[in-house]
Amino acid sequence: MQSINVKSEIGRLKRVLLHRPGKELLNLTPDTLERLLFDDIPFLEAAQQEHDAFAETLRNNGVEVLYLEDVMAEVLDLSYEIRDEFIKQWINEAGISTGLYKKKIYDYMMQFKDDSKALVLKSMEGIVLKELNYTKSDSLVDLMSDPSKLVIDPMPNLYFTRDPFACIGNGVSLNRMYSVTRNRETIYGEYIFKYHPDFKGKVDKYYDRYNAFHIEGGDILNINDKILAVGISQRTEPDALELLAKNIFGNENSTIETILGFNIPNSRAFMHLDTVFTQIDYDKFTIHPGILGPLRIYKIEKGNCRGDIKVEVLNSDLETVLEKSLGIDKVELIKCGGEDMIAAEREQWNDGSNTLCISPGTIVTYQRNTKTNELLKKRGLNVLEIPSAELSRGRGGPRCMSMPLDREPVNYQRKRRKRNGS
Repeated sequence: MQSINVKSEIGRLKRVLLHRPGKELLNLTPDTLERLLFDDIPFLEAAQQEHDAFAETLRNNGVEVLYLEDVMAEVLDLSYEIRDEFIKQWINEAGISTGLYKKKIYDYMMQFKDDSKALVLKSMEGIVLKELNYTKSDSLVDLMSDPSKLVIDPMPNLYFTRDPFACIGNGVSLNRMYSVTRNRETIYGEYIFKYHPDFKGKVDKYYDRYNAFHIEGGDILNINDKILAVGISQRTEPDALELLAKNIFGNENSTIETILGFNIPNSRAFMHLDTVFTQIDYDKFTIHPGILGPLRIYKIEKGNCRGDIKVEVLNSDLETVLEKSLGIDKVELIKCGGEDMIAAEREQWNDGSNTLCISPGTIVTYQRNTKTNELLKKRGLNVLEIPSAELSRGRGGPRCMSMPLDREPVNYQRKRRKRNGS
């Protein structure tokens, strides 16, 4: 079995990586919301209950659920040297520059040295000054600081495991994220792929978190084993897509032949490609009506010379591009909110288009998006609704909250034979 095997968006989901929201949400305040990319403060207990319902829905449908915090704890348990390396790197990436504070924080984190999961959770939660048992005489900074000051910011967006890295076929894009606060999240992926025995030496890396350009997992969709779709968005730069394409085409293990670059509006409402466009069945996609206007799509293929790519602007509508990519006669685009533009805007804000397909035609959605869910059910989809009053405050849906690690292959030939009655 491949350690990573994701060559579609709809193949039966076998294994997925989640993060259960933790105390990092308790370190959100009105003053830090904008910096930490939240619009409101979720109620942690309710958010955890909703996330548990999400995980249970997946398990009830045969999906093996792994948690980021558990996998990372297994990495830290491998050796003292790895744990020491991680703590020091985490401190540096948190922006701690003075020797005094580096030592204080290192000593504080070492109290968790015998409980790797507690250490991982604390690294996600952030640190408040009063936790360091500081004394007012230590420094001018301490003397002038409020005890409740955040010394290291929390990572409240971590329950959106889709973004820090993205599985592409049997490889991975370890991303450089748009914001400083979210880019820190990618440290866990770095250590997991570098050291965890399930992944070490088994996963090709198509992009690295140390590259200069921003790219996020919500913009990366596996159409099939030959075609990848990538959003050029608020969070993903065209430079990053070009580098990703060169790395994929230059890797002998990759089966990707074509990358479709979708230029989507640069706004928080259209944050990633998967907030406006997701595949939910062999021939069905959810979309936000806002991308049905003029949409520029770039077809990227391997160039004639090593390391080159060739790019073509597709003067075609979305349906035709998808039909050709999938090799099928007709695709159906199901609008978020239907023809009701007020419902479309509202349910798009609550990720009505951000569905997680766990097998062809079976999808996980937020319960609150009633108009969109009703439309999906009328189209014959098996809609598994999960509660989301608190989870949705982070501006991400079921696809955002999940990183598939293993999916079964999709057989379009078998689907066509069934339709033809043979």
